[in-house]
Amino acid sequence: MIQCDFDFSSLKTDPKGLIPAIVQDYSTMQVLMLAYMNEEAFNKTLSTGLVTFFSRSRNELWTKGETSGNYLHLVGIAKDCDSDTLLVTAKPDGPACHLGTKTCWGDAVPTSRGFIRELEQVIKGRYEQMPEGSYTTSLFKKGTARMAQKVGEEAVETVIEAMKGDKERLVYEASDLVYHLLVLLRSEGLGIEDLEKELERRHK
Repeated sequence: MIQCDFDFSSLKTDPKGLIPAIVQDYSTMQVLMLAYMNEEAFNKTLSTGLVTFFSRSRNELWTKGETSGNYLHLVGIAKDCDSDTLLVTAKPDGPACHLGTKTCWGDAVPTSRGFIRELEQVIKGRYEQMPEGSYTTSLFKKGTARMAQKVGEEAVETVIEAMKGDKERLVYEASDLVYHLLVLLRSEGLGIEDLEKELERRHK
């Protein structure tokens, strides 16, 4: 059972005992969907680790993914300052929308938004599992010196394309740079969040 620092009884629900729950992708921070919970759905979500809602149209509980297989694995639940809305962070198994799109807002939310964090999770998985045949795995096995060398090589190539004024190649090489930097950071137990904290510290 996942721990939560508040009880459902502390929330301000509508007359039917429902509260809106906004679901956010834990990795990419994209807002995926909006649904409603009652106390039973809230408790089932915590006890099973699978995000469960109350369907206002069917008047019953439903666990996201029970028919599609696109479950939402709970990471955490927070309430807003007025205690009348929940923010659910979760790891999705697939598209959040029943129409097959990543979010319930379709094209209104670019599918590439937040992909760098998704890539970071893929790289983390490679580091933990070391699957054979993976280029990322081969980099980890070659050690820090080789990974650092690749970051340097991609940085030089990025500079070259910038000096040429070739924007298409610049994006290509800069993408290689970001990927190899993420690999190097992961090998040292670091990630995007660590960079964000440092940048935020400087901003202050």
